[in-house]
Amino acid sequence: MTASPARLSPTQLGAYFAFTEVSALLRHAVEKQLRDVGRLSYVQFQLLARLGDSPDGRQRMTDLADGVVYSRSGLTYQAQLLEERGLVTRSPSPEDERSTVVAVTDAGRTVLAEVFPGHVELVSSLLFGDLSDGDVDELARILERTRDNLRAIPPRSAAPRRRRTP
Repeated sequence: MTASPARLSPTQLGAYFAFTEVSALLRHAVEKQLRDVGRLSYVQFQLLARLGDSPDGRQRMTDLADGVVYSRSGLTYQAQLLEERGLVTRSPSPEDERSTVVAVTDAGRTVLAEVFPGHVELVSSLLFGDLSDGDVDELARILERTRDNLRAIPPRSAAPRRRRTP
């Protein structure tokens, strides 16, 4: 006798579909605003915003890849595009020259300053506009718990690299 496949309850399925739809609609609107105002992709914005939030405006590429949940090679390409625009610099890490450090430039901070007001307004109105403060607290609590559960299994970008054996 084979075990029956796992199923989602109607409520779970509805929550899943609502979450994916909200996520897709919000991301579409955010990506349009980022392109229109800053000529940035969603990933480029995440990269710049994380650097802008760093105390010294710098992070290792692998830490950025983990934070934005993006492949190392994909993030390297996005960082290259930002570097070509003069928004970031890349250099070997002083602690480990095998690692690359990305730093936001003054031009990158200027683009962030141009993009942030519209970004905050958009997220505020689309995601939180119809929610009470209590709803937002509950949403934050639920999403943080879900995120922590998902982060318990590191994304591929954060998993230790396998060493090739000769």
